[in-house]
Amino acid sequence: MFSTILLPIDTQHSESWEKALPVARDLLAEGGTLHLLGIVHDVGNAWVASYLPKGYEKRALEEMKARLGEFARREMPDAANVVTHVGYGHVAETIIDMAGKVDASLIVMASQAPDELRTFRISSQADRVVRHSPVSVMIVR
Repeated sequence: MFSTILLPIDTQHSESWEKALPVARDLLAEGGTLHLLGIVHDVGNAWVASYLPKGYEKRALEEMKARLGEFARREMPDAANVVTHVGYGHVAETIIDMAGKVDASLIVMASQAPDELRTFRISSQADRVVRHSPVSVMIVR
């Protein structure tokens, strides 16, 4: 059992949490804390960013925080120790950084075979997290 688990999810894609959430809950020690992480992906290109509406990042972060809160209330109404976090940037780096910030003892995440359409989604970043994470990573398929 783990006392602090980080579960990165994409609230708009159920495959990022449908199987991973029950596993994370099963592995969480009694009295432990489950940290849900939603990530707003950095577009990584000033030229692309120039086409986004002014204030895009701030709005995207606020929307992600609201969706995570709604998700936690809907999917885990009985869970007392759930904390939501919103990150911004490269998905794998954000997951690893957040694991350090919350002192996670385990990262649980879903994974699928990557393809070009999934490059921004959390589940396609699992291989990078596994290679670079300083803590154990449970990949759920």
